[in-house]
Amino acid sequence: MKVFSVSQITRYLRALLDGDEVLAKVLIQGEISNFKHHSSGHMYFTLKDAKSCIRSVMFRSRASGLQFIPQDGMQVIAQGNISVYERDGQYQLYVNSMRPAGQGQLHLAFLELKEKLEREGLFAAAHKQALPFLPRVIGIATSPTGAALQDMLTVIRRRFPRAQILLAPVVVQGAEAPPSIVRALQYLGAVPEVDVIILGRGGGSIEELWAFNDERVARAIYACPKPVVSAVGHETDFTIADFVADLRAPTPSAAAEAVVPVLNELEAGLKALEQRLIGATYNLVLRKWQAAQALSARLALHHPERTISNLTQTLDSLETRMINAMNKQLTHASHQLQANASKLQALSPLAVLARGYSIVLNRQEEVIRAADAVQVGDQLEIVLAKGRIHSQVISTGGI
Repeated sequence: MKVFSVSQITRYLRALLDGDEVLAKVLIQGEISNFKHHSSGHMYFTLKDAKSCIRSVMFRSRASGLQFIPQDGMQVIAQGNISVYERDGQYQLYVNSMRPAGQGQLHLAFLELKEKLEREGLFAAAHKQALPFLPRVIGIATSPTGAALQDMLTVIRRRFPRAQILLAPVVVQGAEAPPSIVRALQYLGAVPEVDVIILGRGGGSIEELWAFNDERVARAIYACPKPVVSAVGHETDFTIADFVADLRAPTPSAAAEAVVPVLNELEAGLKALEQRLIGATYNLVLRKWQAAQALSARLALHHPERTISNLTQTLDSLETRMINAMNKQLTHASHQLQANASKLQALSPLAVLARGYSIVLNRQEEVIRAADAVQVGDQLEIVLAKGRIHSQVISTGGI
């Protein structure tokens, strides 16, 4: 008979378990105990019933997809595979997914609708509306008789008593709840004065909260023109309405805190800003006054009156020099003009004509300078100092 080491037999058992088709993908229902959520993100716990227990582990990559927070004493259905942890030599369940027990069909319906609406973009961050900083009118869609309404009113009156409340009563569970919620959202969304809407109710079972997983409610929230804060159940409860809403609050009281600031804190902040503004204004005026004083001292040292007097004298001197230069230039130009006029007069043809000479032109008004330039019978024009004579050539001859 072959002798195995502990490691060898452990690996052998692990291979047997890993190769088993049933254990490769098994569903186990049990109660959570010894639950620990490690800082690494992994979850370690035990699943037990009245007779047995099995160690279980859910690694961070799988645990991040949970839609609820596991707690000791919670009945769950876990899906995963059975294998051996070689270091301890113990078999354990490696959990891939987990859901609360007794909610199988509802949970599947929840996941299917969530996946559908997510594909359509109803959860997209780009569609989320920002909450107003100082809402004047807050619309609340909830049961008028529930504790959730009183919790919200108490918080709002304590934090920001100036805010007005417009209540749209709704049925929060049962078959009538979804259409009632849709009507309330449509009504509040159409009131111009409403700045933000809280859709809320207190805690309950998944069946009691199911109206907030209704597709009609989800689409009404998405279509609402006003920001919607979802506050359904307790912190561990998640509904489709939470994913569609512009903000999810863990409780109705937390929703009220999210939509209104604390008036006293605002007033204190404004008072602090006022003091800072006064101080800044005083410092600015002081700096300007000091700058003016320094400028005044500099002006006194430089005697501006004396500077102005010197500049005035310089300006007068420049003005006199400019006038003298202009007069000299004009006199010189006048003499030049007279000299040029005399030269032009001497060269003028009119002066020649005045001395008894004449100019002879043919019919083309060309100047005749020699007798052989004309023929007998040509018509000529004789230009004199005073007047013109028209003549005809009778004969020609040289000098």
